[in-house]
Amino acid sequence: MTLTPTKLQVMWNRLLAVVEEQGQALIRAAFSPIVRECGDISAGIFDVQGRMLAQAVTGTPGHINTMAEAVITLRDRFGIHDMAPGDIYMTNDPWIASGHLNDFLLMMPVFFEGRVIGFTACTSHLVDLGGQGMGPEGADIYDEGLLIPPCKLVDRGEINALLLEIVKANSREPVANEGDIYALIACCEAGATRLSGMMAEFGITDLDVLADYIIDTSYRGTLDAIAELPKGTWHHVLTVDGYGAPIDLHATLTIAQDHLLLDFAGTAGCIGKGINVPLNYATAYSVFALRCIIGPDIPNNAGSLAPFRVTGPKGCILNAQAPAPVAMRHTLGQMTPDLVYGCLSQALPDLVPAEGASCMYDLPLRHVAEAVDRGDQQLAIELVFSGGTGARPGLDGLSATAFPSGVWGSQIEMTEAVAPVIFHRRELRPDSGGAGRMRGGLGQRIEVSSSIDQDFMLFLSVERIDNPAQGRFGGLSGAPGRIRIGQGPDLPGKGEMRVKAGEILTFDTPGGGGFGPPETRAEDAVERDLAEGLISPAAATEIYRRKDIT
Repeated sequence: MTLTPTKLQVMWNRLLAVVEEQGQALIRAAFSPIVRECGDISAGIFDVQGRMLAQAVTGTPGHINTMAEAVITLRDRFGIHDMAPGDIYMTNDPWIASGHLNDFLLMMPVFFEGRVIGFTACTSHLVDLGGQGMGPEGADIYDEGLLIPPCKLVDRGEINALLLEIVKANSREPVANEGDIYALIACCEAGATRLSGMMAEFGITDLDVLADYIIDTSYRGTLDAIAELPKGTWHHVLTVDGYGAPIDLHATLTIAQDHLLLDFAGTAGCIGKGINVPLNYATAYSVFALRCIIGPDIPNNAGSLAPFRVTGPKGCILNAQAPAPVAMRHTLGQMTPDLVYGCLSQALPDLVPAEGASCMYDLPLRHVAEAVDRGDQQLAIELVFSGGTGARPGLDGLSATAFPSGVWGSQIEMTEAVAPVIFHRRELRPDSGGAGRMRGGLGQRIEVSSSIDQDFMLFLSVERIDNPAQGRFGGLSGAPGRIRIGQGPDLPGKGEMRVKAGEILTFDTPGGGGFGPPETRAEDAVERDLAEGLISPAAATEIYRRKDIT
């Protein structure tokens, strides 16, 4: 049958609806709060070649863009001719899936009229895979938990019970892990069912014509966007806190006529702590940052991703090689957008925002070692919060907003319902957004403690403690992050800490940098910030130079 451009566009829109339903199936069925409440997932539909055609809007770049390459790897590993209806494949290999062991990636072949016509895939975060868990203290990948190579999780509709038992036996949260794996399976099946139903409705027997239309249209649109950019090469260095010593991340961005090349040459080498980043994860966030500026209205798929290339020397901290420890790879991986924007702002100064908090404030909590012997309540939960984004050339930054991860913040009520913790405070931090013509987004202050007579362990790996988000073009830096227990001294951004029963853990997330000189900010904007409590009277008079403030 002849498929007109109009009909192809309608089918493309249907695919986007199908994959969003697929993502919602995962969120609604998940057990872990970080999936169910925070949306730490991805879901996608792929053609028979393994090319990503559509992704759910809900999801993180670290999951979505790594999944785009992982499906090709799994497809080639297992071979289409050996696949059967009801098969589902799985891995959590950091260098194939999403950069660390806690992310499980599933891929399911979709059969229509007896043959494979495409794939559905999804990724989500499992809260605990044993080992030292979600913290930066592992010396190698073997310290960090259970690694599952590419394997068949479901064989012709029958789940691999032994594999599931192995996952449960190696976790402090076996029930949550089991529930999350079934939610991932449901996600794949929901996508497969809707995809085959769509094909029957439109009377097509394969996705080939539609896939080529989606990918070619997106590729051409992205090339058109690149063609309008200035051509050249720009370099930037971003200094991050690191673990115990600062680390320099280098990037060189080359804009050519038909592609962009980002190279991490010069970046510091891997360290013996779990903040190293596999290249697939660093690539995912770097390309996401570029696509936010270049062709942002073009859907994310294999076509729109194709012109972006990322390289880095093997063994640098943004191209960690196995078996390097990578449990907290998001700590530096989520800083790469600021690194990339340092290059891009030189080419497109009127389009690129100031630096933001960037790295999400991920706070894994776990019971102390002696809790098991005493019979105390066991705990393994991961809290997620965020700081402020950088100010944009024409708009203020967003407060307490996760960029680039897109992960929703942990919900107070839901967290208290599933874990023995209590929140005493959660509020914006006045004056934490960098001053500027456009103000940076504010960070937030959160106070939490154990709700029972029991200590817990905190596994820290956050950034922007020593190196706050810098402003751009005269804008001031945002406030740094700050973490402390009770009235004790400020804590470093990385390491293990014990929070005793009755002690309050206070953490202040960083603010985003400002854009443009503060004295050029509109008077009504300063007055509004002051009225809403976002800045103090002192900041209004001393930084914004408003002498009529009382």
